[in-house]
Amino acid sequence: MADQLEVQQTRALAVESNGLNVIADADRKGRPSQLFWPWFGANVSVLGLSYGAFALGFGISFWQAVIAGVIGVVFSFLLCGLIALAGKRGSAPTMVLGRAAFGVRGNKLPSVVSWLLTVGWETVLTILATLATATVFERLGWGGGTLTKVIALVVVGVLIVACGVLGFDLIMRAQTIITVVTGVLTVVYMILVADQIHWSTVSALPSGSSQQVIGALVFLMTGFGLGWVNAAADYSRYLPRESSSRGVVGWTTFGGSVAPVVLLVFGLLLAGSSQDLSAAIAADPIGALAEALPTWFLVPFVIVAVLGLVGGAVLDIYSSGLSLLAIGLPAPRYVAALIDGVVMIAGTIYVVFYGGEFLAEFQGFLITLGVPIAAWCGIMLADLATRRRDYAEADLYDARGRYGDVRWLPVITMVVATGIGWGLVTNTLASWLTWQGYLLGPLGLGGKEGDWAFANLGILVALVLGFVVQRFAGAAAVRTQEAIA
Repeated sequence: MADQLEVQQTRALAVESNGLNVIADADRKGRPSQLFWPWFGANVSVLGLSYGAFALGFGISFWQAVIAGVIGVVFSFLLCGLIALAGKRGSAPTMVLGRAAFGVRGNKLPSVVSWLLTVGWETVLTILATLATATVFERLGWGGGTLTKVIALVVVGVLIVACGVLGFDLIMRAQTIITVVTGVLTVVYMILVADQIHWSTVSALPSGSSQQVIGALVFLMTGFGLGWVNAAADYSRYLPRESSSRGVVGWTTFGGSVAPVVLLVFGLLLAGSSQDLSAAIAADPIGALAEALPTWFLVPFVIVAVLGLVGGAVLDIYSSGLSLLAIGLPAPRYVAALIDGVVMIAGTIYVVFYGGEFLAEFQGFLITLGVPIAAWCGIMLADLATRRRDYAEADLYDARGRYGDVRWLPVITMVVATGIGWGLVTNTLASWLTWQGYLLGPLGLGGKEGDWAFANLGILVALVLGFVVQRFAGAAAVRTQEAIA
């Protein structure tokens, strides 16, 4: 037993050699239930509490926000669970498996979008961890200025980059620890601030329109599971082929959604009880949550906040490195992870030390990249639903193989769906995104100031359009591929 533990520890601290390659049968291990740990650990962050304020910002009531949240979170992680099936069937990274639908070189388009999304997310999480540490330390009287932010950034950056560089085994071990520590401390946090909830105030929140509810639902979909779909198969690819498909879908969906649902509902109760808290969260989504805490719990709060955010960023930097390789970077996986780490730290420095208000840019980032990734998700789901056989692994790496070089139908569908989707979303709070929403007027939806302006229908439209076109117009191509011996 001691020898086995030593071997596991050695493997966890060794740099993973796997990159875009198919995982060999001898290296596939584990059970679908083990998918719970990385997905729960990546989504148990106290940031989920701040989404309560984000949701109420759409002008809806508590119960409307609960309904939008439960549907948005669970459905979006169900999408992750379904795409995770591709990992079990092909044992390659998500952005390699997408070559079956888009072609070997055609898949560079979604790979670029995937890289931007994952690098963006890991940067966002690092920014939040840095700001939260500075806010709490300032309240403790231990600083909170530039030096504190620099130290926090260094510590958080090293943790994230180290896990990303060393790879899968360390990530799985780290996520188990993060899950336990963060889960326990988050429960303690909720107990300590429960007296800040005032149900009479929460229940008096006025109801919003159907369009506002849809807008909140889409935003929550994008902020949770839809932001992970492009990485969903990166972890299931290590499972044996005979693993239960229902188990893969179920454990991915459950692991990803259970913590966000609980945190979101509690966050709605907190934010709905205090207008001041809701406003503070817009500037510092994590640090603002510390205001109601007793002094003795501030250090544990920093631990729970940072670990929760690191848990998400670790999965992002691992997958962003794989996406960068899928684009065509001629380097080992660990080099790609290092490059992404540099980009992440540079982005954090800009926002923390030179940037402005956080929430507007964050919403703009999610909605804008949410449209093309939703279109890709629809295409990928349709491709998976059509296939009756496992992937021909060698052809995923050969442009002359059955999957081809560029498959124009899905490529054009993704571009067109993105164009339509951007025309049906608005991001007026972010000045660099005011060009969006250009179809709201021509389609009779009231223009950029109308009732449908903030429903962000473009994400749902892109998802459905991608699925429908690929499921019906692309089915013949899939049958042709599978007919090749």
